[in-house]
Amino acid sequence: MQKVFNLLGATAFLMSGAMVVGSAVLYTRIPSITKHYMSELQAELANMVTDMMPGQIDQVMPELPSATGPAVPFKLP
Repeated sequence: MQKVFNLLGATAFLMSGAMVVGSAVLYTRIPSITKHYMSELQAELANMVTDMMPGQIDQVMPELPSATGPAVPFKLP
């Protein structure tokens, strides 16, 4: 019976240690995980917005001039 209790104690110790190590690894990687998730979210949001309004964006953009005038259109007195 003592061997069973020793085995259970050793198993519990290993599980606790694995949980501590796993938590520490996850805690140190949270900033990179968050940064990756936010960059994917921003890209997806930008794609959704451009897919929803391509015609409206083209309407808002002014026409480019085909010719330009002189640098100074009149003389100062």
